[in-house]
Amino acid sequence: MSCVTSNHMVTCSMTKKRHRSTARAATRNPDRTRGRILAAALAEFAACGFSGARVDTIARRAGINKRMLYHYFGDKAHLFRSVLHQKISERRAWGATLSSDPADRLPFWFKMACDDGDWIRLLEWEALQNPKQKVIDENERMSIACDWIERLRERQSQGQLSDEFNPRHLALAMQSLTMFPAAFPQMTRFIAGCSANDAKFQQEYSDFLKKFADAFRPKQAASIKINFVK
Repeated sequence: MSCVTSNHMVTCSMTKKRHRSTARAATRNPDRTRGRILAAALAEFAACGFSGARVDTIARRAGINKRMLYHYFGDKAHLFRSVLHQKISERRAWGATLSSDPADRLPFWFKMACDDGDWIRLLEWEALQNPKQKVIDENERMSIACDWIERLRERQSQGQLSDEFNPRHLALAMQSLTMFPAAFPQMTRFIAGCSANDAKFQQEYSDFLKKFADAFRPKQAASIKINFVK
């Protein structure tokens, strides 16, 4: 047997052993493996969008073989759904611990948007698809949005938010205020003269959001006058 053939057999044997070792490790700690896959999938979907994302790349990022990825998540669409569910559940849990005061909520969600650029980019990729085409899990996500709007309506009835505004408009305004700097970094740079990741800008914008929160409070919206520079 030649050295080349022998070396090739040794390499193949070592590769198979690594795959078996990875599979055993994944079996021993499935939760950790799922977490690695979801983190790798979020990064890949954020970088390439759903259509451009490659399962091979996700498996490589996660340090597992593709067969193990399919074992845990079935296919790319199911993996994307799992990423969405994880991120949405994460945000709902955070929101449940916050006070109802918009002066607390707006700066918090702005900071979360700045700290989770992959999530923002994933949503932007999704927005680039055909507007007539439904997004993955659209009905469930629409239901989640409706639940949020209903919570805003309840807070209006309890006197925590101004009832002068349509709660759907309130939801759009709050989401726009907190996500825009991270979602459109070039516009933020043009307007603010610095990156949305700049610590000074983040502090100044958080302070602005705390003050601007008065616009959402009962009996105070009418007293807020905003002069836009032409």
